[in-house]
Amino acid sequence: MEEQIGYLITIFQRRLAATPMAFFRYLYKIIDWNDTMIGIKGPKGCGKSTLLLQHIKETFKGKDLDKVLYVSLDNLWFSTHDIIDVIDYHYTHGGTHLFIDEIHYYKKWQTLLKNICDDFPGLHVVYTGSSMLQLEKSEGDLSRRLTMYEMRGLSFREFLEYEGIMKISSVTLEQLLSEHVSIAMEISEKAKILEQFKKYLEVGYYPFYKAVHHGYYQRLQNVANQVIEVDYPNVEDITMSTIRKTKKLLMILAERVPQLPKMNELYKELETDRNQGLKMLYALQRGGLLQLLSDDAKSPDNLSRPDKIYINNPTMMYALTPKVDTGTLRETFFCNQLSQSHEVRYPKAGDFLVDRKYLFEVGGKGKNFDQIKDISNSYLAVDNTEVGYRNRIPLWLFGLLY
Repeated sequence: MEEQIGYLITIFQRRLAATPMAFFRYLYKIIDWNDTMIGIKGPKGCGKSTLLLQHIKETFKGKDLDKVLYVSLDNLWFSTHDIIDVIDYHYTHGGTHLFIDEIHYYKKWQTLLKNICDDFPGLHVVYTGSSMLQLEKSEGDLSRRLTMYEMRGLSFREFLEYEGIMKISSVTLEQLLSEHVSIAMEISEKAKILEQFKKYLEVGYYPFYKAVHHGYYQRLQNVANQVIEVDYPNVEDITMSTIRKTKKLLMILAERVPQLPKMNELYKELETDRNQGLKMLYALQRGGLLQLLSDDAKSPDNLSRPDKIYINNPTMMYALTPKVDTGTLRETFFCNQLSQSHEVRYPKAGDFLVDRKYLFEVGGKGKNFDQIKDISNSYLAVDNTEVGYRNRIPLWLFGLLY
């Protein structure tokens, strides 16, 4: 086993040496790394693996590094070896910290975590997995031991720092609504902000854009394929037919979003029924490929027809949508950035109701209040505007919320 573990350690050391330390995602400082068991889920390509390796590189120095093991379960090595044997060797040889990447590649991942808790007392475990991962209700004992975090793609604020343009602190929605003029003026003095915002929408949601010089949108299409072809069947027991229909569903929606979906026509086109169609739809949302908007809060156990459907983020929209509509692009950005830490609903008037309190209409520079006039706490989120006034807020500012 020592010789076999040596292979994993070599890969770990190689990846650790290549890990950049100049930029850290927003979640890095939020996580309490002292917790015994930490889960980090999120869409593919958002930087979860880098986050783990950065923490290891910054925290464990010298001989302390010998107490750490990082493994990624998508490595072919695990097709003929059991992760439990690796953990046992690491633990019995003085290991105190274990980092497991891509845990959803292990079919019974929840059982694995429970066994680690029970059989290796004191071992600190951090794992990452697909945003599709969900703890089953039957695993209540595990949920009490586990601290779960969810990671998104880059915000516009992070993109500006990642590009080396400026470092800005995140703001709360309440700060933004009341102080947006002064915030926008300060930032606009330092950069051509609308030029950067356009670039962010086109390429900036996934951090790996810097490493891909050609074929970036093809790479994003591959990410979408992998979510459906690999993550989905690893998390749920589905057939090849369901995989094919889910891919078809995504591409149909990419051509038509946003829409008030005529679901019966969609099910007929997919040759499926309502129940299966909704399951595929919500799987695409959990996989970070769609945003589903409803007029009220839906229970995750009670799948119901959404009132509006968007691609998850503007960058994925460019990769999947044949012709990107400007209005849809703006709404997609707004919904994506706000849904990180706020409840976003589809209202009877306006485009978005946030936290059941704030009503927003999203549009271009000439947008007016006609559709939401005389409604309290109503705002315009307007594109192609550096600095707003009163309740007219530049759209790009909503990218500073995380």
